[in-house]
Amino acid sequence: MEKKMSDTNDNQRKILNYLKKGVTRGKYFFKSKSIARELGLSPNEVGTNISMLIDNAEDIVIEKWSYSHGTTWRVYTAKEA
Repeated sequence: MEKKMSDTNDNQRKILNYLKKGVTRGKYFFKSKSIARELGLSPNEVGTNISMLIDNAEDIVIEKWSYSHGTTWRVYTAKEA
């Protein structure tokens, strides 16, 4: 069964909004620990929730980009895909 964006939890919505705002400001790479610090979550919570958003985000594309001192995510609009 495919998960719909309406099934997202509060942390996922916070993360998704944070990523969307960053992309609109021209930022495309995000570290889990930076997101966690900004949103009051742990880096593990961020990683777990972003992993769930990868296949479900509708207007942005999220890719696990690298792991160097924490996970880095590449995020861009679906229009750029």
